[in-house]
Amino acid sequence: MHKFAYPASVAALAAERQGKFWEYHDKLFASGPGMSETTIQDIAKELGLDVEKFDKDLNDPAIHMLISRDFNEGVQAEVNGTPALYINGKVVKNRSVEGIEQMIEAEIKKLTMNKDKKKGGKDG
Repeated sequence: MHKFAYPASVAALAAERQGKFWEYHDKLFASGPGMSETTIQDIAKELGLDVEKFDKDLNDPAIHMLISRDFNEGVQAEVNGTPALYINGKVVKNRSVEGIEQMIEAEIKKLTMNKDKKKGGKDG
């Protein structure tokens, strides 16, 4: 997580309250590694947000609680970064093409074996 990840998340949710989440989101990502508190304010002004409301929403505990809840759920789900990838409800740790293929093949094999066991049990 970079230095401005949390303030950027808060700002995007504050912008959402004015119907500008995606516009704000896109401009944040376009700002790249040079993001700062000034960038956060400049984007709000550039998008024509009500800056007074935006600043008030930046301090709204409900936004902070939402981000905290989502962060904690991510930790519980073993999300260590984005994008996070799951196959059949399991975290993909080796995200190389080969690693993903191996995991998919293993899951298909398990499903096939379980299907064969059930089929064998009904017929036998």
